Amino acid sequence: MAAAAARWGEYAAAITRWERITRPAPDPVDSRGRLSSEFVEWAMGLEKGWVTQITSLSRSAQLTALGNGVVPQQAALATELLTFDVSLCGNHPEPPR
Repeated sequence: MAAAAARWGEYAAAITRWERITRPAPDPVDSRGRLSSEFVEWAMGLEKGWVTQITSLSRSAQLTALGNGVVPQQAALATELLTFDVSLCGNHPEPPR
């Protein structure tokens, strides 16, 4: 944890927790000190390369796509919460509860 604290400062505990759930965190900035699209992709919980391996996208375009994206875990929870008491039209089977 000492190495994490030195690297991430006050965010070390959160980064370490997320690394346990996902994968090791990439560097937050690139060689020029700019925000890394790989870090944003990781922070959103996306698979490695989900956006960053699209070679036709510039770093700026990758960050735009990520910024306009939805964190999958948040979308899943929102869908679950918003549809909990929704009555179906009768043409679809009831989902299991």
